[in-house]
Amino acid sequence: MSEPILSIRGLNAHYGAAHVVQDVSFDVLDEPVCVIGRNGMGKTSLCRALMNLDPPTASGTVLLDGQEISGKAPYAIARAGIGYVPQGRKLFQSLSVDEHLRMIKSPRQGRWSPAAIYELFPRLAERKKISATQLSGGEQQMLAIGRALLLQPRLLLMDEPSEGLAPRIVEELVESLKGFVREGTGVLLVEQNLGVATSVAERLVVMVAGAVFTETTATAMNADPELQQRFLGVTRVEG
Repeated sequence: MSEPILSIRGLNAHYGAAHVVQDVSFDVLDEPVCVIGRNGMGKTSLCRALMNLDPPTASGTVLLDGQEISGKAPYAIARAGIGYVPQGRKLFQSLSVDEHLRMIKSPRQGRWSPAAIYELFPRLAERKKISATQLSGGEQQMLAIGRALLLQPRLLLMDEPSEGLAPRIVEELVESLKGFVREGTGVLLVEQNLGVATSVAERLVVMVAGAVFTETTATAMNADPELQQRFLGVTRVEG
């Protein structure tokens, strides 16, 4: 078995007295992994703990390609090779599309440049001079992904990337993620949209109340409405 791209061991995080990430441990190998769960189960807190964004009381061990990154500053974790696409995109109103892409510099050489991002997402090229916050939701997500790719990441960490997007844009997003995996970029996806989760990743990590409750597969989840209801609150509508 190859060395994990990302290895998480005993990760904990607190907001004050609230224990929001509880002893989380799992690996991301060559195949994409999706963390699923209902709202409020600690999925976004897990992302922020991995990036050491919040809270400062996070503890545990996180290895990227065998090198420890836990406890490092967020910018150092990004430079080490994690491209983070946060929930809600987090774009700057004062910067144009092109300025968002030109401001990113990576210490590593790779295929991604602003020109390559415009080739991947032609709609961004058409809107490169306008404020990023004037883009549609789908275009903003393209920009957030492009910004992360400019770090030449070893791993893309994506928090609810399909949130608020039209079905056609979601389909394009899924195809883009599959392409990144084929090119050797690791993907750790946090997603509540069952269709996106099971289209991108066969391996699913289920979080309940801040902890990893179980692991399952996309095949098992798609075949079992009871699992869908239990872990995601998805109810099949008959007729």
